[in-house]
Amino acid sequence: MIIYTDIITGDEIISDSYDLIDVDGVAWEVDCAMIVEGAVHVDTGANASAEEAEEGVEDADVKVNNVINSFRLQSTSFDKKSYLTYLKGYMKAVKKALQDAGKSEEEVKEFETKAQGFAKKIIANFKDWEFYTGESMNPDGMVVLLNYREDGTTPYVVVWKHGLKAMKV
Repeated sequence: MIIYTDIITGDEIISDSYDLIDVDGVAWEVDCAMIVEGAVHVDTGANASAEEAEEGVEDADVKVNNVINSFRLQSTSFDKKSYLTYLKGYMKAVKKALQDAGKSEEEVKEFETKAQGFAKKIIANFKDWEFYTGESMNPDGMVVLLNYREDGTTPYVVVWKHGLKAMKV
């Protein structure tokens, strides 16, 4: 299995255990599922006395997004102006990381062009997106985007593939 980590923060962002769909050569989309994560139910076989019955712990099943939950992504928020400011700084950091990794000028230029085009698509539907940071909540790292398919119920996340480093596990 390959786990992809943020090149800036080292946070785990996604893995190849999900179906990674290439988008415009600059991002990956991953369909998510809402799963039920439940409390542990232990049956000791004993009957609770009348006094103890009211002291029970209230653990409930919770519905969570499998990708957000698996990689411990943290919810954050942006207005359009602050997201554009963040994105400008993030793209500069990714460009520098690509250059430091020895990528050719053509590869870096291609990334910049494609990223700019994809960013325009994000901004065009800005109100539809939810934003998540990695587990460290480092504001300089990747912000994972979450949206819903046309059916309105199927969530998917979008990650910048050039901002990730593969780590074989």
